[in-house]
Amino acid sequence: MRDLVYPPIVVAAKLGLRLLGQQVDLAGAENVPRHGGVVLALNHLGYLDPVYGGLAADPSRRLVRFLSKRELFEHRWIGPVMRGVHHIEVDRAEGGRSLETAVEYLRAGEAVGIFPEATISRSMELKEFKTGAVRIAAAAGVPVVPVVLWGTQRVLTKDHPRDLTRGRTVTIRVGAPRRYAATDPVADTADLRAVMGRMLEEAIAAHPADEQPPGSWWLPARFGGSAPTPEEAARLDAEEKARRAARREARRG
Repeated sequence: MRDLVYPPIVVAAKLGLRLLGQQVDLAGAENVPRHGGVVLALNHLGYLDPVYGGLAADPSRRLVRFLSKRELFEHRWIGPVMRGVHHIEVDRAEGGRSLETAVEYLRAGEAVGIFPEATISRSMELKEFKTGAVRIAAAAGVPVVPVVLWGTQRVLTKDHPRDLTRGRTVTIRVGAPRRYAATDPVADTADLRAVMGRMLEEAIAAHPADEQPPGSWWLPARFGGSAPTPEEAARLDAEEKARRAARREARRG
């Protein structure tokens, strides 16, 4: 796969992080294989997670093709970039086709990134996982590498203004590859979520304490923050979904 667009974007992203003075605390990058198909499964905290998630594979010199919603590919400016870096378009009405494309990429030796939660977590905790990550990995016969991000929500996420304050830390933890068969994707997905849940707790504990004081909106409620609980976040997600459906219906009318 020819990459004329992706390498310059990686360089620009690294430059942007340096200009922001962000400290990227990356551990476990050696777990990303240097060759062959691999699925990177990541938690989802903010809109820039594909940028930070790609850093997990950068030491292995891998370019990650992320599954991303169709609306981004339809955007006037973002769409050409998404196609130029060979990300995978996800049409939620026809999700099967995107999974087939992901399997084709994996069999061709590509690294594919997927957010099993499907949407950004307002609670900063792990949401329930979709089974797509383990299903495409099993179908292609490749490993799943769990990746946990922490701190990306402070830059740009739902319900909060963007914050480009300099000197912040982003913590990235990369776990050991896991192999899944195609026999029980529900159980395998539960296993992946449990592994990433432990990794997330470790990432939060490793993050600088002075960057997450008690009461912080970016810290989960059970860690002393003021982020919505998972139950409250689920209610907010449902309200958002209803608003979107109403807007679609209004456009049809």
